[in-house]
Order: sequence, then C-alpha cells, then structure tokens
Amino acid sequence: MSTILTRDSDHAVRDLVRSGYGKIATDTSSGACGEGVSCCGSAPQDADKLAAKLGYSVAELQSLPEGANMGLSCGNPAALAALKPGETVLDLGAGGGFDVFIAGRKVGATGRAIGVDMTPQMLVKARKNIAQYRASTGLDNVEFRLGEIEHLPVADNSVDVIISNCVINLSPDKPQVWREMARVLKPGGRVAVSDMALLKPLPTEVLKLVEALVGCVAGAVLVTDTERHAQAAGLENVAVRVKPEYVVAMEHFEDPLYQRIIAMLPSGAKPDDYIASVEITARKPGGKECCGTECCEDPNIEHSK
Repeated sequence: MSTILTRDSDHAVRDLVRSGYGKIATDTSSGACGEGVSCCGSAPQDADKLAAKLGYSVAELQSLPEGANMGLSCGNPAALAALKPGETVLDLGAGGGFDVFIAGRKVGATGRAIGVDMTPQMLVKARKNIAQYRASTGLDNVEFRLGEIEHLPVADNSVDVIISNCVINLSPDKPQVWREMARVLKPGGRVAVSDMALLKPLPTEVLKLVEALVGCVAGAVLVTDTERHAQAAGLENVAVRVKPEYVVAMEHFEDPLYQRIIAMLPSGAKPDDYIASVEITARKPGGKECCGTECCEDPNIEHSK
C-alpha cells in the first residue's frame, strides 16, 4: 500500500527526501522503491538503458566508477552545459557522482567539478568512487560537499556553470534554490539543468504519495513557475524546453511509480499529459558579453542582439 504524504513543514519534506535517497544509496541492486527506472532508483542494467535514452554515450557510461549511475536522471545536463576545459562546474544534488564524474572529464585538469548533496549515504558512495575516477582518468579535479541546495556550501561568484539532474523538484523552497544558484555563479556564469515540471496540476491523490515526492513527481511545479523562479533570482536568458520523451519512456518501462500514478488519473489520461522532463538554461548578468565573434569584459557596453 502507498504511504500518504502530508507536508507539515519544509523540514519534514527534506527528511522524507533524505531518508528515501539514503535508502537508494545503500540499496541500488533492485531500486529502493521497487524494480523500475524512475527517480526512485533502478536496477543497474535499467539505469544504463535509461541513461542511453537520455543521450549519454556508451563511452561515458562505461567510464563511470562502479555504482555511480543509479538511474536517477531525467536529462543530460552536462551535455546541455557544453562544458569547456578549465571551467568550475557545480552539480546540485550530485548523488553518487554520476554527472560530476562526467563533468570532471570535460573540464579537465585545469577545471573543477564539485558535487553537493544533503544525503550522507550518497556522499559516502560518491567519495568512495573518487579513487577509481582518479585511477582511470589521471585527474584530481572532483570533490563532494555535504549541504542543502537551498544553502549551498559554495562561495559567492565562484563557479562558471551550474548543472543539476532531476533534483530541484525535490526542494520545498525552489525560489531559494534559484537565488542560491545566482549567488554562487560568477558574473556571466550559466545554468544548465534537467528537471521535472508540470504541464498542468496533478490530482491531489498523486501529490500525497511519498513515492511520488521521492520519485520527482509530486514536488514538481508548473513550467511557468520554473521560469518565473529563475527570472526572479536575477538570471537572464531563461529558457525552458519541454521534453516529454522521459515520461513516455517511464510509461513504456512500466515503472511501478508511474503505474500507480496512472491508476489515480482520470480515465484515459496518462502521466505525460501532466508532467514532463524539462531542460532549463539561463545565465547570470555580467562577465564577458559577446557580440558576433568578439567578446569584451565590460557588461555596460551595449551589444547587438
């Protein structure tokens, strides 16, 4: 039987999420929420199938330390970010280090990839895999920090790129997450996030499921709210691209969570009528401004659009 969720406070929501992902970190052989490939965690072979559908290459998946891919993705933010050598990239909700280890290879020896996660069990898993990453790449450029994405353990104006993969929806205070992202980005820094968002409100019964919260569904907000939160934080060039393919894949995989959701929807309705994966890009004002092929450092110079 499904557990019913009542949100008494932000702390209660965080505790539920931390507990759920702690279980995923310590038991990913069959998925902490049952067999399947949803954000609840998945069997390793299904996790690779899902990642391949999201655009991760075979080479990227084969290069990962053992157990780093737990099937928690709903997009490919490292690819979306077009990371460059020498950049400092921050991953919000890094989990076992999946996207951090991929990003570390892309930014190279002169760059840095930092993962932040609030779940101690996830950090243990990620940090344990650093040795294997170093051995296979020869790079010493990744680290993992304990912290909440609403209160990032990162200095102001210190990172070039922020990525995140199916995590912001889990936060009970999404506007604060976007404010923190704007704080830690360098002027001109950019955001490349994959997340879940609502196309229209979900039925109340779905929103009450603990499984749906931990499974990256019940905590999602409308696409328009996502865009508004980013803009209110002071970011510009905000773009939200809806990608329904992820939810359709979950339905085809017959993921247990999505099967429960289908049972609670009106007759004939499907999860992809309500929710979708989204790609969110934005930038922090300032820094290098480019016009044509030339860039300058002065953000006060007017540039052609």
